[in-house]
Amino acid sequence: MSSVRDYIRTIADFPHEGIMFRDVTTLFADPRGFRMAIDQLLHPYAGTRFDKVVGLEARGFILGGAVAHQLSAGFVPVRKKGKLPGAVISESYTLEYGEAVVEVHDDAVQPGERVLIVDDLLATGGTAEAGIKLMERMGAEIIGCAFIIDLPDLGGRARLEKLGMDVHALCAFEGD
Repeated sequence: MSSVRDYIRTIADFPHEGIMFRDVTTLFADPRGFRMAIDQLLHPYAGTRFDKVVGLEARGFILGGAVAHQLSAGFVPVRKKGKLPGAVISESYTLEYGEAVVEVHDDAVQPGERVLIVDDLLATGGTAEAGIKLMERMGAEIIGCAFIIDLPDLGGRARLEKLGMDVHALCAFEGD
């Protein structure tokens, strides 16, 4: 396999009919593919200093931990509401049929720290935007947002770029 995209399995009609689910667990399970993905996520930021890598729940934790290790940076999880102990700050965002909330520890990032936000998939951009807002409220300097997969037809990239974010994705699946 020659590209990250080659390692991603597509599962039709999951979790609902008509959805083409892009499964990155096959990428994570292959040592060569996983290494390729981490290296390529980091490539645009070569020579850039980061204090923290922010991983969005849940697959962003897997990627974020590996990226943080490579950067010798700290790792910060942005979790679903109610999953973190201690004092947190929250940000709600809109889903297709309702609302969700993500949280981060209120002391996870200090003002002025330079962060990279990481997740596996960029679809509508709602979760990523919530993570961005949390980091901005904490005074972080967001250097970029990195994803394995972009689903451009769902508008997430445009949404994040409208917020002034640098967005990097390793591959795109059109028409999803």
